[in-house]
Amino acid sequence: MPSSRVNSLRMDTRVALLTGGTDKPYALGLASALAAQRVQVEFIGSNELDCPQVRAIPGLVFLNLRGDQREEVPFAGKLVRVLVYYGRLVRYVATAKPMILHILWNSRFEVFDRTVLMVYYRLLGKRVVLTAHNVNGAARDDKDGWANRLSLRIQYRLCDHVFVHTDAMKRELVAAFGAREQRVTVIPFGINDTMPHSELKPAAARQRLGMAVNGRAVLFFGQIAPYKGLEYLIAAVAVLAKTGEDVRLIVAGRVKRGSEGYWGSIRRSITDLGIEDLVVQKIRFIPDDEVETYFKAADAVVIPYVDIFQSGVPFLAFSFGLPVIATDVGSLREDVTSETGLLCKPKDPADLARVIAAFYRSALHREPDRAQERIRGLAAERHSWETVVDRTRAVYASLAADGRSPHIFGSRTGP
Repeated sequence: MPSSRVNSLRMDTRVALLTGGTDKPYALGLASALAAQRVQVEFIGSNELDCPQVRAIPGLVFLNLRGDQREEVPFAGKLVRVLVYYGRLVRYVATAKPMILHILWNSRFEVFDRTVLMVYYRLLGKRVVLTAHNVNGAARDDKDGWANRLSLRIQYRLCDHVFVHTDAMKRELVAAFGAREQRVTVIPFGINDTMPHSELKPAAARQRLGMAVNGRAVLFFGQIAPYKGLEYLIAAVAVLAKTGEDVRLIVAGRVKRGSEGYWGSIRRSITDLGIEDLVVQKIRFIPDDEVETYFKAADAVVIPYVDIFQSGVPFLAFSFGLPVIATDVGSLREDVTSETGLLCKPKDPADLARVIAAFYRSALHREPDRAQERIRGLAAERHSWETVVDRTRAVYASLAADGRSPHIFGSRTGP
């Protein structure tokens, strides 16, 4: 790409980031990296994202269109705030200076966002870029249907460009939803570098959680939902206990809305298997200033997912230099290698137990300082925000250089 186009982008182009109001690590990381390259960012956020880190980004314009997104609100209150948000968004887009809208996440009324809003954006002549963190999240959650697939196809068709995180995701997007290959770009999942890091030592972290200082511990971190396969990890802990392997499991995160019954079955399994003393349960939202405690209390993070393309949890683990034990599903093997962790079979507690035991005999555990340094270095090299933004800016520049008004059904040429 000619340098004049990139320079023009850096000096003149404005981009609106539609964040979805959540996922602070990704939204903050991308916005910071774009601003560092002098891209003018208008950040559409919420109370959750209205924090000093975002406000401190040079040149960023923060627009809190979403406001309060807490779950503990009556249905009527949720309905009112959704209508208020959409009203604000429609007015904003109609008068906004940025010609490029970069959608990081849709709202919870996804069918509306994928169809009505997409048509609205295109009728206004906006260029629309989407980061598809999941090609079809409903299929992963066993909630897929014709309306979901149709709305996804419409959104992917109306986008000027789509970013995905792995080659497998790109192939799925092209094959299942008819996306044009030249309009899909693979970008790394940027390393999560937003969490506070201090001089906290593992022994002190374990004391905070009421655990033995010198014991073994692995961590399951994040929202609890069926696709994450926590029941297989619970069963694996029981297998390890029967074979004399003393390994504690820390479960930290809140239950995803609609998954309360699933978590109830997990709790019953813990009791039935007699491993209550081996499972540290912190079932709540974990604020940023507490995240470090959980990762430093663990020897490794376990990701027993049964269906997923990509997850942000491995990259959070890597930012702490922590190895990852993951099931071989989706694209996890692209990042969980012999240098950063170990893989096991999905839905197989015995194999997961075997791999956890193997981890404690491996150099990843025996030489923790060396392993942590290597993991952090590899993550910074392969998943730097600089790499993400270089590819993102190239797409922005191509769209900005194309002065044509976008057709509502897309064009056969272009980026």
